[in-house]
Amino acid sequence: MQTIDELQRLTSPAPQPQSLAWQGSTLWMGSRATRLIYALNPTTWQVSRQFTAPGTPWGMTAVGPELRVLCGETASDHRIIRRCLPDQGFDLHSLIPCPDDTGSQLGYDGQNLHVSQWYPKKILTLDLAGNIMRTLALPHGICGQVFVDRALYLVTTDAEETDEYWLTKVTFGAGPPEIADIARIPFAARALAHDGTRFWTNHREQNQIVAFNPRS
Repeated sequence: MQTIDELQRLTSPAPQPQSLAWQGSTLWMGSRATRLIYALNPTTWQVSRQFTAPGTPWGMTAVGPELRVLCGETASDHRIIRRCLPDQGFDLHSLIPCPDDTGSQLGYDGQNLHVSQWYPKKILTLDLAGNIMRTLALPHGICGQVFVDRALYLVTTDAEETDEYWLTKVTFGAGPPEIADIARIPFAARALAHDGTRFWTNHREQNQIVAFNPRS
């Protein structure tokens, strides 16, 4: 299996970058250390806006012109999905409790939300009211996800303390989903976003954000 083609490695504007989402022409990053989300210009690498999250922003995805952020809230780290408006910040009146009070990464396929459960190795498909529509079992733990051209791409691992991570592709069709590891990621990656051309992930422990593509 070939290793990803790393295109850029940039210093994160805040330590411990945890979540990522591409919305419009902006790369959004959520920091586990500061509990802020940051709007980044990918060309200048300047922060144009930042908002305080109601908890640790574990996962994030774009839903049209808005964001949804999976937060770990309170001292008990309750997992809740919050609405965030890119020009105003978090709507604290909107919330979807995560099923089983667990979940980390978050995706959106144009209709439904997808919540990753890392250690159970599952992705739950939710409607926008939070009802479970489907459960997808995966062969690895899940630490990043994004939909690209109706396929689901994941960052996965079997041992988070190692550098054995993969880019895993889930293809949906008439039968059961096809799941395949398509490239090796040689560092402990967190989160996954796509800007229409390339993927983005975090090398969290190095405080870096990495752009890459799978090798052809």
